Amino acid sequence: MAEQNFLSPVELAQTFVTVGEKKACLPIGKMFLLAILAGIYIGFGAHLATTVATGEYAKQAYGIQKLLVGAVFSVGLMLVVIPGAELFTGNNLMTVALCHGRISFGGLFRNWAVVYAGNFVGSVFLACIIAAGSGLLSGPVGGTAINIAAGKVSSAPIGHLNPNVAFFFRAVACNMLVCLAVMMAISAKDIAGKVLGIFFPIMAFVASGFEHSIANMYFIPAGIFAKSFPAAVTASGKTTEQLVGLNWGSMWANNLITVTAGNIVGGAIFVGVVYFFAHVRQSAPAASNAQSNAPATTNR
Repeated sequence: MAEQNFLSPVELAQTFVTVGEKKACLPIGKMFLLAILAGIYIGFGAHLATTVATGEYAKQAYGIQKLLVGAVFSVGLMLVVIPGAELFTGNNLMTVALCHGRISFGGLFRNWAVVYAGNFVGSVFLACIIAAGSGLLSGPVGGTAINIAAGKVSSAPIGHLNPNVAFFFRAVACNMLVCLAVMMAISAKDIAGKVLGIFFPIMAFVASGFEHSIANMYFIPAGIFAKSFPAAVTASGKTTEQLVGLNWGSMWANNLITVTAGNIVGGAIFVGVVYFFAHVRQSAPAASNAQSNAPATTNR
């Protein structure tokens, strides 16, 4: 009988016990470097998505534009998972190892803090390079970057909701899909399976309008940098006065703090903790089979 080319749900959940333990034990220097790379990789996907979202067709074919933007953004997580890097939102799955008693709260928060900081450095670094060195944000693409960023830091109500409330729940849904994408990719045993496992959930979260903290670490700084280009401001259709609220302070107060909290709830609790109770707590015998697949996923 041919061997199946993916892990079963029980094997997959058990794999995350070992993966979480390895991530908690990474040296800080290596962890931070891999986190910077992940921030850059997600930024690549975010810049590509910004480019695809630019043009008159975006207004005329709203749903198609969202689908295309989501499709191209998925390359960011592919670069993180397959070559290997440390992404905060994916590392929320370390709660599987925490619940199993294989890592401590200290080890968990050490990883999350270092990786989050590294992701921020990598994302802003790429935004700075693209804005200052490439000229790619000095025209229409810069106008799109401004509009994306301004929408993410706006304090205007979204329907009847406070924007922070809306962003929180969008972030919960987002990281459920991101963590499921990571799980599907690690479940697959070949590159094609990993690519497909990542593509559909990531396309779904972006096209649905959900909020990802690390992606926003690129989107918002890119908009902040782009508003220094007059042509980009003109392309955005906004005035300089209307963009006063797009700044480093509003990035945190109006978006990143709330979105990060929502991502943690969605990934760490609604996926990580739930899968621990569903497949790990009473399924220890599957561990040896799953652990044999873990080394290739250490840096994801």
